[in-house]
Amino acid sequence: MKRLFRSNTDKKLAGICGGLGEMLDVDPTVIRLVAVALAIITGVIPFLVGYVVAWLIVPPAPSMNTPT
Repeated sequence: MKRLFRSNTDKKLAGICGGLGEMLDVDPTVIRLVAVALAIITGVIPFLVGYVVAWLIVPPAPSMNTPT
């Protein structure tokens, strides 16, 4: 089972859409287009509030660097 993490490699703002794309095995561009459509349909302010909440709740992906 895959977990949702904010992407460290494929991010434009916070990595939420990139993380969703990695988790669902979908191109993050598709996720971003759906997010923009949702923002237009529901209103920008409610979408931004939801995005900021997701930014605060979803943890960043674990780093691939191993400390030496």
